[in-house]
Amino acid sequence: MTSVYYRPIPQSDPLRPDGAHSLAGGWTWFDRAERMDRAGTSRIVAASDIPADVLDRLTAPRSAIAGLTFDAPRIMGILNVTPDSFSDGGQFNAPDAALDHAGAMADAGAHILDVGGESTRPGADVVAMDDEIARTAPVIKAIRARLSTPISIDTRKAPVARAAALAGVDMVNDVAGFTYDPELAPFCAATDLPVCVMHAQGDPQTMQHNPRYDHVTLDVYDFLEQRIADLIAQGIPRERIIVDPGIGFGKTQAHNLTLLSQLSVFHGLGCPVLLGASRKRFIGDIGGTAYAGARLPGSLAVALAGAAQGMQILRVHDVGETRAALALWQAATQGYVS
Repeated sequence: MTSVYYRPIPQSDPLRPDGAHSLAGGWTWFDRAERMDRAGTSRIVAASDIPADVLDRLTAPRSAIAGLTFDAPRIMGILNVTPDSFSDGGQFNAPDAALDHAGAMADAGAHILDVGGESTRPGADVVAMDDEIARTAPVIKAIRARLSTPISIDTRKAPVARAAALAGVDMVNDVAGFTYDPELAPFCAATDLPVCVMHAQGDPQTMQHNPRYDHVTLDVYDFLEQRIADLIAQGIPRERIIVDPGIGFGKTQAHNLTLLSQLSVFHGLGCPVLLGASRKRFIGDIGGTAYAGARLPGSLAVALAGAAQGMQILRVHDVGETRAALALWQAATQGYVS
């Protein structure tokens, strides 16, 4: 496993110095990095001092996945077809409402839609397999018949992914990091489905019961590095893997804030990075918005902070507002409208 970690310090200023490197082939650049280790040592080093293999991972353009290129931030629209998700449970679990919302998100600028039939809010129970399939597969099939937008299935279970694939899904997003169902990764490998692997400590029922880490950022990094290696060994190439540090999944507010401040370290894994923080509890706690549906301002602030660190995918509830915020952020930092 990694013993020394390099966190690039991303910049988006249009005045870019000679010798600066594009971060993951994207819209930010860096000429310095924080060198970190588990002994607690931290210092700033020049990009030229980063080992060549690490620098290659940090700078290499990411391959397109599920039709998405990563030369700009991409928006994943959340479609929860559940009765009990923490923010919008019960709003879109009727098939017609789900299809209409999918169309609205696509029209608003979603680059990919993430369909989930099992709530993963803290304390949520496991949903029966047949129920999860009944919630998701028909909706995916209906969306695919109407829209060309890529679709992801948010599931931990191979049979749910199998039904979703038959319905036309383009990617599997597993909040359990492919540790829940041992059949899920082999299925994705056999069907060439790209995957998103997320870190979580514990499961939804227990994950907020006093989560602990030695060093939250490095612990999450090591977990994702090992999961990538395991997925590659099972036949899923790195070029088809997205990583997600799992904001809010087995993390306290302090853990979440540390991860958010150090997100750019995860580019060292050589995969696109997904940030999913929309409407989460820490946003309400810090912003003073107890009601999840009122957390748009905080969610936009966190999304833009992620874009500034080169996060390739932003998983959000509020697609149109996030698209507009990104357009203004990019115009303001670059000095022109792309």
